[in-house]
Amino acid sequence: MTDKLHRKSLLAVTLGNGLEIYDFAVYSFFSVIIGHLFFPVGNATLSLLLSVATFGIGFLVRPLGSIVLGQYADRHGRKPALQLILLLMGLGGLFVAAAPTWQQVGIWGPVILIIGRLIQGFSAGGEIGTATSWLLEAGEGQSRGQRVSWQMVSQGAAALAGAIIGFVLTHSLSMQALYSWGWRVPFIIGLLIIPLGLIIRKTLPETQLTHASEVQATSSLGLLLKQHRRRLFLGILLVMKSTTSFYIIVYYLPAYMVNTLAYSPGDSYWLSIGAAVITLLAPLFLGRLIDRVAHLRGLMLSSLCVSTLLTFPIFLAIMHHLPLSITLSIVVVDQVMANLYAIAFFVLVLESFPSVLRASALSIIYAFGVTLFGGFAQFNVTFLLNISHNPLAPAAYLLFCGLISLAATYFWKSTPLPQGENIYVN
Repeated sequence: MTDKLHRKSLLAVTLGNGLEIYDFAVYSFFSVIIGHLFFPVGNATLSLLLSVATFGIGFLVRPLGSIVLGQYADRHGRKPALQLILLLMGLGGLFVAAAPTWQQVGIWGPVILIIGRLIQGFSAGGEIGTATSWLLEAGEGQSRGQRVSWQMVSQGAAALAGAIIGFVLTHSLSMQALYSWGWRVPFIIGLLIIPLGLIIRKTLPETQLTHASEVQATSSLGLLLKQHRRRLFLGILLVMKSTTSFYIIVYYLPAYMVNTLAYSPGDSYWLSIGAAVITLLAPLFLGRLIDRVAHLRGLMLSSLCVSTLLTFPIFLAIMHHLPLSITLSIVVVDQVMANLYAIAFFVLVLESFPSVLRASALSIIYAFGVTLFGGFAQFNVTFLLNISHNPLAPAAYLLFCGLISLAATYFWKSTPLPQGENIYVN
C-alpha cells in the first residue's frame, strides 16, 4: 500500500468513529439545553436526568448493532460494512439535528430525538469492531499498535472538536440564540462531513482476510458463544474503566462543574479540552510503545492502576478549586494512562480471536461494555449525586469501575494468533 493510499485509508476508517464520538460529545456538552427544550418538566435536576437518559438510550441498541453489523463485516467484508455504518450514522444525525422541540410539536419532539439516538447507537455498535479489525489487518504485524492507535486519535480529535465548538458557541452566542438555534449548529456540522466519509470509504482497499472468511463465518455469534464465552465476558469487564473514564472525564465534567460546583461554563470546558488533546496526541506515541512490549497484560495492569489511583485527586482538585494548571496536570497523566490501556486493550482483544470472528468479537465486547458502563455513566453519577449530595460520587463510581477492570485484566489469558493468521490488504 502506498503512503498516500495508506493515509487516505486511515482517514476513511477512523472518520466514522470520529463522527460517532463527535455527535456524542456535542450532545453531552449541550445536554442541559436539550433537557430544557425537549423535557420541560419544571425541575432542573429531573430535566437533566431525562436529557442524559436520552443520551444513554442510544447505547441500548449498541449491542444489537454490534451483533448484526459485526457479523455482516465478518461475512461480507470490512469495506461494505463501514459504508453501511456511515450511512446509518448520517440518518441518525439528521433526526437529532432536525428534531422539533417540545414547545413546537409536543411529545413528538422527544420521540424524534430518541429515534435519532437509537439509529446512531445501532450504527455505533458495529463501528469500533469493524474499523479496528481493518486497522489491525491492513498492515504489517509489528506495527499493529501504531495502526490501532488511530482509533484513539480519532476519538481525541472528535472530542476536541466538540469541546471547541461548544466553547465557541457558548461564548459567542446569547443564551436566547443558543436555545433558539445555536445548539443545532454542531450537529449540522457533523452531518456535512458524512458525504466526504462515504466518498473516501468507497475507495477503501478490502482485506484479503475478509474475502477468505466470507463463506466460513456463517454464524460468528454462535461460534463466539460456543467457544469464547469466558473471553467475551472478561472483555466486557475490561472495557468498564476506560469507557466510564472517557465519558465522565472528557464529557461529563463540564456539566458536573457547572451544576454541582458552580464553575463558570467557560472554565468548565478547559479540562475537557485538555483531556481531548491528550487523547488526540498521546496515542501517536503510545502505539509505538505498545509495539515494543511483549506482555500487554502487564502494561494494561500498570497503566490501569495509575489511572485508578488518580481518580480521587482529580475530583478533590476540582472540588477545592485548585489552580487550573494543577488540576489539568493530574488529568493529563490520568488520560495518558487511560489511552495506553485502551490501545493495548484493542490489540489484546483483536489478537485473541480468530480472523473469522474478529469484527463480531470486538464489536460485541465493546458495545456491551460501553452500553452497560459508559452510556449510562452520566445518568448514574447524576443519580448518585442527587441521592447522596456528595460531590465525590463520580470519583467513587470511577474507582469501582477501575477495580473491576483490574480484576478482569488479571484473569485474562491471551492466546496469540498463529503465525500467518493475520492476512493483509492487497
